[in-house]
Parts: sequence; C-alpha cells; structure tokens
Amino acid sequence: MHSSPIKILTVSGSLRENSSTQIVLNFLEKSTAANVVVTQYKGIADLPHFNDSNEVPSTVEAWRRQLTEADGVLICTPEYAFGVPGSLKNALDWTVGSCEFVNKPVAVITAATGGDKAHASLLLTLSALSSKVSDEAALLIPFIRSKIDKEGNIKDSETERALLAVWNALIKSIVNL
Repeated sequence: MHSSPIKILTVSGSLRENSSTQIVLNFLEKSTAANVVVTQYKGIADLPHFNDSNEVPSTVEAWRRQLTEADGVLICTPEYAFGVPGSLKNALDWTVGSCEFVNKPVAVITAATGGDKAHASLLLTLSALSSKVSDEAALLIPFIRSKIDKEGNIKDSETERALLAVWNALIKSIVNL
C-alpha cells in the first residue's frame, strides 16, 4: 500500500500554454482528490537536445529529479506529423540510461485530431524505458478540439468520464505498487 499523499507529475507534449493537452491536464488537476499532489512539469522547452555524453545539464538533472520524486507520471501529448512532438521525445530520450521510468506507473493520453500513430509511438518508447502503462491508463482522444468549448473547458461528458477513468487507473496502479 502507498502512503499519502500520492505525487503525480504531469507532462504536456505541447509547448503552447493553452493547448488541448494543457486543457486536459488542467481538467485532471482540478478533478483530483485531496490526497493527490499534482505537479506540472514546465521545463520541457528548456531541455537541450539529447547528447549521450558524461555531462548532464542542470535542466536535465531537474527533470530527472522530478521524475524520481513522483509516484506516477501522466503524459498528455498531441500528434505532430504522425508522431510524438520532438520536445517530448527529447525529454524521454534523456531518461534512457538513468532509469527514472523503470517500473514507474505511467498514464498516457493522446489528444489530437487523429493521434493513433503518436499514441502507439509513445507507448513503444515507454515500453523501452520499462515503465508500467496498463491498458486502463492509456487513452486516445481523437478530434479533441471538438470536445473543448471556447472558454477552454471539456464539453463532452464521455471524454470527461474517459479522462477520469485513466486518472483513477494511474492512481490505482500507484496504490497497488
């Protein structure tokens, strides 16, 4: 059993402040229980291009530290040109040899116009990192923009239910570690 509070790090694959992925993360953060502490990782744009050298930049050390301190991670990403955004892939590449994702409970939400290729690619990368992504903690939301109103709220109740189910699956996987 896990002791409280549960610490979840959320990561948006988009760099835009008001992106669909950021709206999804904000919805989940507002919907969370009192025993869950959510931290949004905001340094993805500050990470240098991956370089497998012995020197680890301070921004990468901070990224790795936040991952280590988190009990679980939720990644919400768009799809760019049938793939994962380069900034997100770069962030994940910085963890290949450092093991922050090994056996870490992770949830994946792909929110895009299509999204299936980025979703599959991200799941494959997380598998290579040995993270724990259950089927219940992975969600593809196609046509996300049609499910968000002009004020930046999710307006589709089915999407809200699916998001909360993924969130709860992540929390369950953390508690059952």
